[in-house]
Amino acid sequence: MDSNQTQWGSTAWHLLSLVRAQTPLIQCITNFVSMDIVANTLLSAGASPAMLHAVEELRDFTPGVHALYVNVGTLSPSWLPAMTTAAQICNTHRTPWVLDPVAANASAFRFEACRELLRLKPTVVRGNASEIIALSLDSAEPNSSASKGVDSVHESTTAVEAAKLLARTSGAIVAVSGATDIVTDGNRVVGAHNGVAMMQKVTATGCSVTALIAAFVAVDKTHALDAAVSALAVFGVAAELGMKMAKGPASLRMHLIDALYGLDEAALHSHVNITSLC
Repeated sequence: MDSNQTQWGSTAWHLLSLVRAQTPLIQCITNFVSMDIVANTLLSAGASPAMLHAVEELRDFTPGVHALYVNVGTLSPSWLPAMTTAAQICNTHRTPWVLDPVAANASAFRFEACRELLRLKPTVVRGNASEIIALSLDSAEPNSSASKGVDSVHESTTAVEAAKLLARTSGAIVAVSGATDIVTDGNRVVGAHNGVAMMQKVTATGCSVTALIAAFVAVDKTHALDAAVSALAVFGVAAELGMKMAKGPASLRMHLIDALYGLDEAALHSHVNITSLC
């Protein structure tokens, strides 16, 4: 293993160890499809999930969280005020928050909601290539052909320039999921190459890794790019280990969560595959 891989392995293990030791409280305003696997991913990594989205509770609850995770997958007008209010509270308290702009270009309402949330300065934005390309534009017409439901019609590597542009204009670290996960601050670009193709057949794995990014950022607020890369790699390694025992998507889901819970330093170091792309 080269020195760069060794360094990334050490960083990823350090951050996972901090999550396990500190048990950060992660508020999740996420979609109905992902709530179960998101909560179980966070628990298996050592974090404490709170699936709380009532706007009436936010003033009391959100100031005490260590990070916020916002996912617009099953967006509705009644949920958007909770998302924006929670983000505003986090900004006031200098608490990191992470945005998952699911199917950002599927409708005018969804696109404008994502743009409104972007204006509230998320620490990290994690999406697929189609979502990131859409959000990198100053404006966009909703276009069902630009995505396939919540799935991307673009490879992550085709969205590098869009991700860099979005990072520069939003001030966020931008992560693009794909066969190679791309993470950028607008200048530096890092690729995380872990994971298995069958993850695409397990619903809400993207949602889950975004929540894991929130947990990693919670324990290292000053190095959000490293935290995002590490979370993506850790989740990908857990998928690789889980795949060794899985017989299909359902058992992969179970074994992925088990592998994340049991992941040790030696396994992480031997599997992590992270490279600097520029």
